[in-house]
Amino acid sequence: MIFITRRERFNAAHRLFRPDYSDEKNLKVFGKCSNPNWHGHNYTLFVTIKGEVDTETGFLVNLKDLSDLINSMVIRKLDHCNINLEVDFMEGKLASTENIAIGIWKELAIPISNLGAQLHCIQVHETENNFAEYFG
Repeated sequence: MIFITRRERFNAAHRLFRPDYSDEKNLKVFGKCSNPNWHGHNYTLFVTIKGEVDTETGFLVNLKDLSDLINSMVIRKLDHCNINLEVDFMEGKLASTENIAIGIWKELAIPISNLGAQLHCIQVHETENNFAEYFG
């Protein structure tokens, strides 16, 4: 079994808040990330897949195909968008890094299996100090 990872990037705005909380409670729980005027990050996404190497091509999958899939299914939906307001797979969810990673997994798992590989891990870096990993 081989593991291979593709890195992609996107820029997006979000706000961590619960509408059932007061502004004061949102500030206490989520800090400056609950800014009512939003805030943004330069995210880095790592998509790790696994499977067997094709003896004919020497690839697990063609990385161009994987990149195209990630871009069409995820990056185009997130890049330069407001995650809370514009991203279909995040509708009704708190826009935390953890939930973003889970949402991306759900978008990619089946399409990646159609390429002949298995999704192993989604890693979303929100800052250089904070990231989430999801293994399904």
